[in-house]
Amino acid sequence: MGEECILKGVRKQAKPGKATILALGKAFPHQLVMQEYLVDGYFRDTNCDNLELKQKLSRLCKTTTVKTRYVVMSEEILKKYPELAVEGLPTVTQRLEICNKAVTQMAIEASKACIKNWGGSLSDITHLVYVSSSEARLPAGDIYLATGLGMSPKTQRTMLYFVGCSGGVAGLRVAKDIAENNPGSRVLLTTSETTIIGFKPPSADRPYDLVGVALFGDGAGAMIIGTDPIVETEKPLFELHTAVQEFLPDTEKKIDGRLTEEGISFKLARELPQIIEDNVEGFCDRLMDVVGFQSKEYNKLFWAVHPGGPAILNRIEKRLDLSPEKLNASRRALMDYGNASSNTIVYVLEYMIEEGIKIRKDGGEDPKCGLILAFGPGITFEGILARNLCT
Repeated sequence: MGEECILKGVRKQAKPGKATILALGKAFPHQLVMQEYLVDGYFRDTNCDNLELKQKLSRLCKTTTVKTRYVVMSEEILKKYPELAVEGLPTVTQRLEICNKAVTQMAIEASKACIKNWGGSLSDITHLVYVSSSEARLPAGDIYLATGLGMSPKTQRTMLYFVGCSGGVAGLRVAKDIAENNPGSRVLLTTSETTIIGFKPPSADRPYDLVGVALFGDGAGAMIIGTDPIVETEKPLFELHTAVQEFLPDTEKKIDGRLTEEGISFKLARELPQIIEDNVEGFCDRLMDVVGFQSKEYNKLFWAVHPGGPAILNRIEKRLDLSPEKLNASRRALMDYGNASSNTIVYVLEYMIEEGIKIRKDGGEDPKCGLILAFGPGITFEGILARNLCT
């Protein structure tokens, strides 16, 4: 597994008692997939010669805007488990054997990167929030992560399973509540995902599977969250002001995932981008009302949006009349890593920090307040009103 760190910077002062993101970290499997080579490799590995499906996947790969992704799946895994590429075989046991190990390893590496970047000690972490939709076991992955890191047995753990693409922001909401209700605490939030749990050969009976093949990637992300940063040693990135979660009634089947003997089977409704577009404005307005922003002042904010796909980003940009650069960080994360489910918001925040540095270097000023957003099964909207503490 590969590891990358996200650099700290000098930050503004946070409000007493408010949760802040103190550091970010990420990790990936070694296998890097170039989008231009994905189609031939996928159809070769699955021994499929269906030209119509191959052409469909080629079109999808171009429309997703993804250029590169990291994946756990490899030739070695398919040689050891050739049944993963065969239609209709019960392979959930094999998939979980691979996934449970892989997500733990990536989670450990992302957490270590984050802790190193934070500059604190593992012993200073009081709480752990772990998020994954790519494993299933008892005890859950939080135990294996805590053990792998060498955390104290007294560490307070919370596990979020199967919350999908909204998991990163859901975990951040939970970590915020923990930090603000336990003064002096330091919360490690870690997310880790792999697509092997849902890997399947192409099938004319499941054309929607090709969207996932063209879009999703693997990896892990981590954050340290705490209140009242220590001035001498901690430099906060974002202050988390208000967190909101809402679900849309009667939309349970729009993002549908089922754990079967063949792994997880996903179905994404074609109308999903439209549903998000129809509801995103009201959701954002309720968050903005908290600090007195007027409606339609969207371009005065920064936007850290989970990139579920280009259609979702395009719809949000159109509905809110956002300037094109407002979603740059989300589009860059999608291009470089694909939709890595709960992890992706970490990558978006990293790019936001990079772009803020560039703006200030050029003499500009990046927005002081903004929204951190994600959308997942339910359909569930997760949103956090945040303050940019970068200088």
